[in-house]
Amino acid sequence: MAYNRAMSRPLDLAPPLVDCERRTGGAMVLRSPQPLGDYPRAVGERLRHWAEIAPERTFLAEREARGWRRVGYGEALAAVRSLAGALLDLGLDHRRPLALLSGNGVDHALLALAAMHVGIPAAPISVAYSLASQDLAKLRAIMAQLAPGAVYVSAREPFARALAAVADGIPVLTSEPGDELGATRLCARPVPARVDQAAAAVGPDTIAKVLFTSGSTGHPKGVVNTQRMLCSNQQGIAQLWPFLIQRPPVVLDWLPWSHTFGANHNFNMVLWHGGTLHIDGGKPLPGAFDATLANLRELSPTLYFNVPRGFDMLVSVLERDPALRERFFADLDLLFYAGAALPQSLWSRLEEVSRAARGDVVAMVSAWGSTETSPLATMVHFRIESAGVIGLPAPGVAIKLAPAGDRLELRVKGPNVSPGFWNPGGAVTPLALDEEGYLPMGDAGALVDPADPARGLAFDGRLAENFKLSSGTWVAVGALRVACVAACDPLIQDAVVTGHDRDAAGLLLFPNLAACRAAVGAAPDAPAEGVLADTELRRRLGQALATVGTGGSSGRIRRALLLVEPPSIDSGEITDKGYINQRAVLERRAAWVERLYEQPLPPEVIEVPS
Repeated sequence: MAYNRAMSRPLDLAPPLVDCERRTGGAMVLRSPQPLGDYPRAVGERLRHWAEIAPERTFLAEREARGWRRVGYGEALAAVRSLAGALLDLGLDHRRPLALLSGNGVDHALLALAAMHVGIPAAPISVAYSLASQDLAKLRAIMAQLAPGAVYVSAREPFARALAAVADGIPVLTSEPGDELGATRLCARPVPARVDQAAAAVGPDTIAKVLFTSGSTGHPKGVVNTQRMLCSNQQGIAQLWPFLIQRPPVVLDWLPWSHTFGANHNFNMVLWHGGTLHIDGGKPLPGAFDATLANLRELSPTLYFNVPRGFDMLVSVLERDPALRERFFADLDLLFYAGAALPQSLWSRLEEVSRAARGDVVAMVSAWGSTETSPLATMVHFRIESAGVIGLPAPGVAIKLAPAGDRLELRVKGPNVSPGFWNPGGAVTPLALDEEGYLPMGDAGALVDPADPARGLAFDGRLAENFKLSSGTWVAVGALRVACVAACDPLIQDAVVTGHDRDAAGLLLFPNLAACRAAVGAAPDAPAEGVLADTELRRRLGQALATVGTGGSSGRIRRALLLVEPPSIDSGEITDKGYINQRAVLERRAAWVERLYEQPLPPEVIEVPS
C-alpha cells in the first residue's frame, strides 16, 4: 500500500497479483485473479446516480471571461435530458451520430452525454482537423465515413471554413446564446416522453461513441466504442484504485476528448466517482501552456494526467516556482502519464520537485491500451521505481504475450475490446483477431522480472518501428529515441530514428526552438535557420548524443540532422496530443534521410563523436 503524506493516510491500491499461464514456445497469458465486478448497463447511469446523491456537487467547470462556469450533477442531468430530446427531434439515432468538431468544453460534454443517453453515437473529432489543417482532407474523410445527423461547434465563425466543407445541409449546434440551435436554448426545452423510453433501451451493446484513429497509415478509422467497453473499463479501474471510491477525484485536464485517454479514461473516471473535472483551456505548447499554469495557481488536483511533453513543460516551472510547487502537490494522490514513453531523466526531476514540496515522492503510475480497448488494458496499481512499467491486466482482461521474432507482442481479450470499425449507417467491420479471439496490438511487452510476473509488464516498443541495420543487427527504436531525447534535454522536443538497411543509426531532430534560442543567446523571435546552424549548439548536441548507448552500432547514434520545419498534422507526422509518428516522418522526409547518409557528410549534418 502506498502512503500519501499530503493526506496523512494510506493510498488504497489493489495488491499486485497476477495469474501467469506459461505456454510452450515462449508465449504466456496474464490475467488478474480479481474477477471483474458488476457494472451499470450505460455510463449515463453514473450521472443519474450522482445527480440523486450529490446534485449540488460540481461535475464540470470551465473558465470563462467572468470566472469559472460550474455545472453540478443535478443540473447536468437535467441539461442532458433536454438536449437528448432536441437531438431526437433533429432525427438523430443509432445510425445518424452527433459529430463534435470543437474541443473540450461544458457544452461539448453535455451534448455528448445527451447523445449517449438515448443511444445516439457521439463522435468527437480532433479540433486540429478543422482549425489547424490546411487541406481539411482528414476532416472530409471522417465526415464521409461518419454521415452524421448533426454537427456541434462552440462558435460558427472559427469553424466557418470547416463547416462550409463538410456540413452542407446538416444541422449545426453551437454554444452561441442567440443561436436557434444554441446549447442554452436547447437545454431549456421541455423533455419529451420518448427521451426516457430511448434511455431505457440503451444497453451494454449500444454504440456509445465513435473515436477516430490518428490515420497515420491512411485516413482515420472510426473505432466503435460500446457502453460495455466504457463501463467495464471504469469498473476495472475502480477495483485497482479503490482510493477513488473514498475521495471523489478533483482533476484539471486538457487532454482532448477526441482521444480515448482524455475522454474514456479521464472524463469517465471523474463521472464514475462523482468527482469534479476542471476543463483546462491550456495545453503543452508554447504560449498555450500559460493558461494551464494560471489554473494550477488556483487549483490543487488530486489526480494529474498528462503526456510526457506536458510533464516536461510543467516540471521546468515547478523547479523554479516554490509557491506553484506547494499548491500543485498539496492534495495530489497520483501523477499519471501515458501515450508515450517518459524519459527517466524527467521521472527523476518529477521525484525531486515532489520531495521539495512535500518531503516524499508522490506515486507516479501509467497504463497501456488503445482506442480499440477503451482504453485501459493494463494498469499500474503499485509503486514503481522507474518509467516504462505499464502494470498488470485489469480485472476481466487477459493479456497474451505472443512470440514475434525476438520479442513478444501484446494481445488483448476482454469486455473492453471494440467490436470493430464504424461504416456509414452504423454497420461495423469486425477487428482482425487471432485464432483465440485476442486483438493483436502491434506493441511489444516484456515481464519486468521473468521470475516474478507480479512486478508487471514493461513496454518494449512498437513492433513495426524497429529495423535492421545493414549489418543485420536490430535497432530498438523506442528505447533509443527516449534515451536520445533525454540526453539532449531541453534542446530537443522529439526525434525520429533512421537507419533501415544503413550502416548506422541516425536521428532527425525536432528542436525546442525556445530552448535553442536561449542556449545560443538569440532573441526570442530569432529565425530558426540561423539558430539551428549555430556551431556551439550543434557541438553540444553531438556531445549529448555521444553519451547514449553502449556497445555496437545498434545502440548508438552516429549522425543527426536538425529540422527547421515542425511536424505536420496534415501529413500525419504528429497528433494534437504531440505524439510523433515515426513512419510518417520518415516517408515525408525521405530526402532528409538520404542527406543524413551522404558521403562526405553535408555541413548541416551533426557527426556524433565515437
